[in-house]
Amino acid sequence: MEQKMAIMQKVKPMIDAAGASGVNILCLQEAWTMPFAFCTREKRWCEFAEPIDGESTQFLQEFARKYNMVIISPILERDMNHGETIWNTAVVIGNHGNIIGIHRKNHIPRVGDFNESTYYMEGNTGHPVFETVFGKIAINICYGRHHPLNWLAFGLNGAEIVFNPSATVGALSEPMWPIEARNAAIANSYFVASINRVGTEVFPNPFTSGDGKPQHSDFGHFYGSSYISAPDSSCTPSLSRHRDGLLVSDMDLNLCRQLKDKWGFRMTARYDMYSDLLSRYSNAEFTPQVTVDPLLQKNPKHYCM
Repeated sequence: MEQKMAIMQKVKPMIDAAGASGVNILCLQEAWTMPFAFCTREKRWCEFAEPIDGESTQFLQEFARKYNMVIISPILERDMNHGETIWNTAVVIGNHGNIIGIHRKNHIPRVGDFNESTYYMEGNTGHPVFETVFGKIAINICYGRHHPLNWLAFGLNGAEIVFNPSATVGALSEPMWPIEARNAAIANSYFVASINRVGTEVFPNPFTSGDGKPQHSDFGHFYGSSYISAPDSSCTPSLSRHRDGLLVSDMDLNLCRQLKDKWGFRMTARYDMYSDLLSRYSNAEFTPQVTVDPLLQKNPKHYCM
C-alpha cells in the first residue's frame, strides 16, 4: 500500500541513525505502520492490518541483521490462523532477523475518542518476557500503562526493560505521562522506555466520540515527549513535543538487581494476600472488606462531608 510504503521510507533514516549509534534494542511507536485511525470507527483502516511476518516485519528484519539490533515493531496484526482476527500487536525481531515472539495489547481504552474495540480484541498472550542477547524485555502497549497490575506482571516474569509504545494526546493524558512510567520503574525495579507518537493527524471524514463534543477530524496533538525511566527514580530528558526524534540511552541492567537488594520490594510484598483478594474480587459473590461504624448506622446523618 502506497501510504504504508511512504511511512517505512520516513522511518528508515531514524533506524539507520539508531544503527549508526550502536543501539542494541529499538522500539517504534504504537501502530507505527499507519495513521492512528482507530477512533474514526471506519472499517477501511483495517486494510493496514498484516500478518506478523508481513511486509513491515520483513522491512525491519533487514535492519536487525544489518545492525545486530533487536527491534520491537508494534503493528495492527491480522491473525491468519484464527479467522483473520485483528490484534494490536508488538512483534519482537531478534538481532539475527528472526521473529522471537509477539505480545498483544492487554487493555483497550474506552475513553473520549479512544474507543478502539471497533478494530481489535483484548490480547491473549499474557505478560511475556523475551530474553534477548541484550537483556530481558517486555512490551506494555499504550493504555496498559494505566494498569499497575499490568506493570507488576511483567516484573514478576523477570523483565529488565519494559517498552511502552503509545499513541496518546495532550488533552487526555499528558499530566500523567511523566509520572506513570517512573512509578512503574521504581515499584518493579526495571527500566521503562516510554515511546509516544508526535504530531496531529487529520482525517478526511469527521467523527464523534462518547464525550458529547461536536464532530471533529482529529484526535488532538500527539505530544511525543518520549523518555526512559530507571529503577532508581532517575529519568532521561524527553524528546520534543512537536518533532520526530530518536532517543538513545545507556541502561546498566545491573541496576535492576541492585535496587531489588536495596529496597526489597519483591521480598516484602504480600503476594499471598493480594492473590486471595483478587481471587475473591473476581467472584460474582464478592463482598468488599468494609467495617462500618455501628454508630453511623444508628445516626446516619451525624457525620461531616
